Amino acid sequence: MNEPSVVELLIVEDNPQDLELALRALRQAKLANFIQIARDGAEALDFLLCEGPFADRRLAAAPKVVLLDLKLPKVDGLEVLRRIKGNPRTATIPVVVVTSSKEQRDLVESYQLGVNSYIVKPVNFERFTAAVRDVGLYWLLLNQPPSATE
Repeated sequence: MNEPSVVELLIVEDNPQDLELALRALRQAKLANFIQIARDGAEALDFLLCEGPFADRRLAAAPKVVLLDLKLPKVDGLEVLRRIKGNPRTATIPVVVVTSSKEQRDLVESYQLGVNSYIVKPVNFERFTAAVRDVGLYWLLLNQPPSATE
């Protein structure tokens, strides 16, 4: 049984409409129990690295998956990915890029930095919610990640 303080999913998204659609899809699939939201890259890094306002958070309570947009304020998604995958304490956290960018260089750089999956946001509402639901089902219920270490 998960403790209420455990975050299973970190959504890093600055677009309020995309965030609401993602949350709705996760709620409908009954996957929205323990979600943390970061609205920019700096907030995501503070949360994941237990810094700033999240300094009291235990790294062992890392999310099972991070859904990461690339086009973010303060610190862009590629830099967030670089820092997550470059830090031995967070490198094993699965990161799924969910972005509107179809740029080949973003796709290639994301994989070079260690992204676990890259999804271009569908513009169609039904496809977007289905994509988020399917990602949540896979990463939260099927995937078996290693345990985070302090």
